[in-house]
Amino acid sequence: MEYTKTVAVALTGASGIQYGLRLIDCLVQANCEVYVLMSKPARVVMGMDTDIPVPARTSDVEKEFSQRYNASPGQLKAFGQEQWTAPVASGSGVPDSMVVCPCTTGTLAAIAAGNCNNLLERAADVVLKERKQLIIMPREMPFSTIHLENMLRLANAGAVIMPPNPAFYQRPKTIDELIDFVVARVMDQLEVPQTLMPRWGIDD
Repeated sequence: MEYTKTVAVALTGASGIQYGLRLIDCLVQANCEVYVLMSKPARVVMGMDTDIPVPARTSDVEKEFSQRYNASPGQLKAFGQEQWTAPVASGSGVPDSMVVCPCTTGTLAAIAAGNCNNLLERAADVVLKERKQLIIMPREMPFSTIHLENMLRLANAGAVIMPPNPAFYQRPKTIDELIDFVVARVMDQLEVPQTLMPRWGIDD
C-alpha cells in the first residue's frame, strides 16, 4: 500500500500519553505508516492515565493498537527498545518524521546528549543526523535551567520543541477537545491534513 508518509511516534513515561495515542489514531486515519516506540515507563503511565489495556509484549502492542485504531495490515508497526534491527535504527530506514509525545525530561536529556542507549534514543539520533523532522513534546512544569538548555541544544540541532499546551479560545468543553487542539498543531507541523481544529483565522 502507498502511504502518504512514515512517522515514528515515541511514547515515554511522562503523564499525557493521551496526546501520543490520539496522534497515532489521527496518523493512521490520514493514511500514514506509523512506527510505535514505547518505553517501559510509558506502559506504567498508560496503566495509570488510561483505561486502555497495556500489553506486556511489543508484538501485542502492535496487535492491540492496530485493532484499536483500525490500521490496515502492516500500516502500524511497534518496535521494542532493544530491537536494533528495526528500520529506525539506521539512516537507510529513517522515517520522514518522529514525534516524542509525551517526552520525559530524562528522554530529553538523553536525546540532547546523543546517548543512543535504546532504540528510542537511537531513532531520534538518526532522525537528527539525517536532517529529518524531530518533534519533541516535553511534559514537565516548571522547567529547570537544565531542561531549557537541553531544549535549546536540540532546537539548535534542528528539532522542533512543542510542549503540549492546549489553548482555550475555541471554548473547549471536554478533555478530548483539549487533546485534539494539541494533536492538531502537531499534525500541522507534520504537514499531514487534519480536521480536528481549523487554523487561526480560517473558518470551519
